[in-house]
Amino acid sequence: MYPTKFRNCATPANSMNAFFDDAFTRDLFRHPAKARTASSPAVNVKETTENFSLELAAPGLEKADFNIDMKDQLLSISVEKKNENKQEGENYSRREWSYSNFRRSFSIPENVDAAKIAATYTNGILIVVLPKKEISVSESKKQIVVA
Repeated sequence: MYPTKFRNCATPANSMNAFFDDAFTRDLFRHPAKARTASSPAVNVKETTENFSLELAAPGLEKADFNIDMKDQLLSISVEKKNENKQEGENYSRREWSYSNFRRSFSIPENVDAAKIAATYTNGILIVVLPKKEISVSESKKQIVVA
């Protein structure tokens, strides 16, 4: 015989049991990958005939907070921001620190002109424009001779 929970009874004892069951069975400690995505900003990826663009929602930051680099066809956008708030009064002293960071990486197609990548940050949105370059037929198709 297995124990059964009855949540549809409207007695105070059952309400308290349901509260504690919910409080202690919730997934409070998420998998690190899930927690990371929850704190990462949302990204929209758009493609036109001329370029790709990444739109990152990152309000409350400044242009200087962003670090954008590209290595081996991998574009990385990261932020590391530290704040300290210190208040002192006659009978009290209060110091608060906050720290926030994230890193997002994107595989970039070969037809992106890395030398012309540009970024702007306006009204809490970081926009990274990745212009496309023309790939000649000889670059895209290559005949391999079997020896």
